Amino acid sequence: MLSAESAATVRATVPAVAGALDTITARFYDTMLGERPELLDGLFNRGNQASGEQRRALAGSIAAFATLLLEHPDERPDALLSRIAHKHVSLGVTEDQYVIVHKYLFDAIASTLGDAATPAVLMAWDEVYWLMSGALIALEARLYAGRGRTGRGVWRPWRVTRRRQETPDTASLTLEPEDGGPLPAFLPGQYVSVRTRMPDGVRQARQYSLTGGDGGSRRITVKRLRAVGAGPAGEVSTLLHDTVVPGDVLMVSTPAGDVTLSEGDRPLVLVSAGIGCTPMVAVLNRLAEQGSDRRVLVLHADRSPGEHAHREETAALVGALPGATARTWYENGVDWEDGAGGVEGGAGGGAEGGRGDGGIVPGLMDLDGMDLPEGAEVYLCGPLPFMRKLRGQLLSAGVPARRIRYEVFGPDLWLGEA
Repeated sequence: MLSAESAATVRATVPAVAGALDTITARFYDTMLGERPELLDGLFNRGNQASGEQRRALAGSIAAFATLLLEHPDERPDALLSRIAHKHVSLGVTEDQYVIVHKYLFDAIASTLGDAATPAVLMAWDEVYWLMSGALIALEARLYAGRGRTGRGVWRPWRVTRRRQETPDTASLTLEPEDGGPLPAFLPGQYVSVRTRMPDGVRQARQYSLTGGDGGSRRITVKRLRAVGAGPAGEVSTLLHDTVVPGDVLMVSTPAGDVTLSEGDRPLVLVSAGIGCTPMVAVLNRLAEQGSDRRVLVLHADRSPGEHAHREETAALVGALPGATARTWYENGVDWEDGAGGVEGGAGGGAEGGRGDGGIVPGLMDLDGMDLPEGAEVYLCGPLPFMRKLRGQLLSAGVPARRIRYEVFGPDLWLGEA
């Protein structure tokens, strides 16, 4: 809880600080990574730095936290904090790094606001920062302890034992611990970070959903991010697609992520688009392992069958679950000659499973008028515009906001909105 003095100061300066946050965070990252380039090595995503997504996410989280402190002073924003903490744990963020961030962030605030950054203003926002950081540090410590790890011990070498090309731009990698040790447990919907050294020597890490696994292995699915417009191609996903083969060793973190399958018998609605299907595949695999008879509605949108990762696997899992049904929308329509099946070791060719099942719809996903299971838990994953649209439709259909859970790949630019 903010002190009364700081709350009054923060309330008075929120408009000015919020309006300058993009400039503040840009200056913060430029200065910090310029003076401490080692932080870019395996911790900060330089692709998100280049696009500005990282600074917008940081600005959004600070603004959202400050607003919640003012509007709900007796409540802790657990949902916001949990999402950030899980991302931090997947990268091995440590307590001492919050001190480094504080130094450069408040230097950026002072230099950006100029004379408006009085000692009282800086002290009030310092209180906001340490309330947020202290809560995150405590939460991350509990998450590390629950995994039997510390921030400096989340990484282990894993050997690639199998590669399956799901689509031309999506590959699944099956991994086994190189050290022969026990596999960490994971919950459906969680992800791991994969850290690899880039050609220029800098290590970069990215998160990928765990899509399956057994007693001796885990599987991740990687989508190659191609350049769009002025935006660069994804450097880690491109490297994994172009170079990684069975026998290679990757550094992989412990599982993290708080958007996970709920226990019980409540109906489930799994809503995804594109590579957002990956956490849903993990959920379906776990339900199949349990022999679940829960009511499950699987709704997915993609460009075409040939670009739909895990299409055949999803159809098989839905067919194996007595309470499951599926509907799929293909933006470009359905052409069953476009190489829809997955092939071991490389793209191309494949079976045509799933055609003619009555659940294929041309065009964009639209839930208006759809009969959704009463009392369902909804899981949502895909591009942000897709999730905003579908969340709105779900709310209009009477689904309570508390039962709509979403996962964002990359910096969460939706913080404070959803």
